[in-house]
Amino acid sequence: MTAITEIRIMTLHPEGKQGVNILQTKYDAIRDAILDTIPDDDLGVALSSIAKRIAPNLPADLFPKGKGITWYVMAVKLDLEARGVIERTPRSGPQHIRLPRSVS
Repeated sequence: MTAITEIRIMTLHPEGKQGVNILQTKYDAIRDAILDTIPDDDLGVALSSIAKRIAPNLPADLFPKGKGITWYVMAVKLDLEARGVIERTPRSGPQHIRLPRSVS
């Protein structure tokens, strides 16, 4: 019998701090859900609302009873921010995230 090895990835942190080691399947599910949630406008979406918005669309086998979604949202959000895929909306409180604005 062959054991199935679950692939893990090390996330990045926008401030250069240590990332976290998480399952690739959970990372991918959260990443895709976050990116699907962010509108293509200047304001973006409130970080505090993302977990609640994406929870119904996540695979139940990866997040039974919604456990851990908020933690994964924060870990993946920081990684996406470090990679330049998303950015914090300037002068927004509470914190909002958006897709990067092109500089013209």
